[in-house]
Formats: sequence, structure tokens, C-alpha cells
Amino acid sequence: MKAISLPVLLACAALAAGCASNARPVLYPNAHLKQVGDPQAQHDISECTALAESSGAEAHDAGRAARPAAQGAAVGAAVGGVSQAIRGRSIVGGALAGGAIGGAAGGVRGAFKACEVSPIHRNFVQRCLHERGYDVIGWK
Repeated sequence: MKAISLPVLLACAALAAGCASNARPVLYPNAHLKQVGDPQAQHDISECTALAESSGAEAHDAGRAARPAAQGAAVGAAVGGVSQAIRGRSIVGGALAGGAIGGAAGGVRGAFKACEVSPIHRNFVQRCLHERGYDVIGWK
């Protein structure tokens, strides 16, 4: 179990560090943005973000971390089992070791994935801002 604790710790640290800064939309300086000014645009971004969250389009989905961990564990278990079978050793032991390694690696990948702004949230905020006259050119 000690072999898993370090990767899990790293995954948690990555999750905390990666989610510490939330990406926000970057606006094209069109006529509407020039007319209302940056303070009003930032207020509108905050309102659209809050509206997205209250509508169920959460910015970050912690559940996105679980899928890569499960996939990594499954692939690792298969590779470990087959590897040991080819060598004439314990398939179960190889599958367990491979599953642990693959699950830990997938967990780290999933931690980074969970920190990305969800596509539904991003689309919601972009549509809200578009309806208010802004042009979103990206996220930063």
C-alpha cells in the first residue's frame, strides 16, 4: 500500500494546485466592450459564471478524475496479468501490481483533467456573454 500512497499524494497536490486558479473568458475588444468598459465586462463575466453554476453547469467536475483512474487500473491489471502469464508466474500478482500502478497513474492524469473547466460550463458562460454583446476569443 505504501507504493500507492506517494502517487495518490501527488495526485491530490496536483488537483489542489491545478484548480487554484480558475480560467476566465478572454474578450475581444469589440464595440460593446469599448462602450461598457472593462469593469462592467468583468462584472458580466462574474454574473454569467454564477448563472452557469446555479443552473447546474459547474466549472469543475471532480468525477472526471475517477474515469482515468479506473481506466488506468484496468489497463494496468491486464498488462500486468499478461506479462506475468508470459513469464509463467502468478497472473493474479501481476494483475494486482499492474492495476495499482495503472490506477495511480490514471489518478494523477484524472486530477489534472478534473481541474479543466468543463465544456458545458464554458459553453454556458460563452453563450451568456454573447447574448450580452461580448465576443469570447478564449479562456485564460
